[in-house]
Amino acid sequence: MGAVSIPGLPPADLPEVAFAGRSNVGKSSLINAVTGRTHLARASTAPGRTREVNFFVADDRMRLVDLPGYGFAKVSRGEKNKFQNLGRSYLRGRPNLKRAYLLIDSRHGLKEVDREAMDAFDISAVSYQIVLTKTDKLRSQRDVEQVVAETLRKIAKRPAAFPRVLATSAEKGAGIPELRAEILAACELAGGHG
Repeated sequence: MGAVSIPGLPPADLPEVAFAGRSNVGKSSLINAVTGRTHLARASTAPGRTREVNFFVADDRMRLVDLPGYGFAKVSRGEKNKFQNLGRSYLRGRPNLKRAYLLIDSRHGLKEVDREAMDAFDISAVSYQIVLTKTDKLRSQRDVEQVVAETLRKIAKRPAAFPRVLATSAEKGAGIPELRAEILAACELAGGHG
């Protein structure tokens, strides 16, 4: 289900994890890879398509939450602020939010706009973990390790940052089992996925 306003959110009765990131970072593809469903979250070639908070229930045990992307959305400033403020309000007022995953394109690393998102997480005291996407586009495993190390260095002093960076590729499946395990641990759910 999708919510366009805070009163439209589902009840806070299941543990939730949220996915945030710049437009075009591969959020929909990653959610689809984590759930093993090809068309659950709609991927788009046009950045900034997610303009509501989308909820996906997994095994009636938890919810995956797709937050509006930030960055290049080709909409008016007022419209953009409206859906980005909805994401911020969700983060501030959700008692059942166990962790947010901030997706960063591994080819570009942390940008200034990502720092703004991390500031919002730190201020809201929302535990967040960096997930590098599209690692299959890097030249080598060494390049992946360098981006992970650089990202860890940049988040070291951030109060709400989880001290482990995950490297993933939705296309190749790299890092997806580890991300699933992190999500289950964050939600305090043992056992398999569905």
